[in-house]
Amino acid sequence: MNIHALVVDDSGIMRKMVMRSLREAKLAEFIFTEAVDGKDALAKFDPQQMDMIFADWNMPNMSGIELVHAIRGSQTQHVPIVMITTEGTMGKVEEALDRGGVDGYIIKPFTVDILTAKLTPVFEKIEQARQKPKGFFGRMADKLAS
Repeated sequence: MNIHALVVDDSGIMRKMVMRSLREAKLAEFIFTEAVDGKDALAKFDPQQMDMIFADWNMPNMSGIELVHAIRGSQTQHVPIVMITTEGTMGKVEEALDRGGVDGYIIKPFTVDILTAKLTPVFEKIEQARQKPKGFFGRMADKLAS
């Protein structure tokens, strides 16, 4: 499976680490686009081209959770968003998962095994969505499922 992913983190080293770890997990063949904060991510985000987003929480200009709210508020529910962050309190996790609508939450530091375990269900959903018929009936099936 080919995945075009947007990786959003103000640390270039962390973006590289996330991309390297995703490649090592071998959940998909990745094409990456990088963004330095939420504002940069919104400028680069194309829901027709990108399959998923990996975002840090704490960034200048626009935080990861603000990015999540902006994307979820623009009718792009079909694009999975995974937070990869040092924010590990229950309040932050609940805010992202319950109120933010993220599809996964990974706390830094992480291993490739943790990444694989947390992301496997997300990739299974992507695969299922890709197998749905397109056109009118596919759109109707999506509406009925949600």
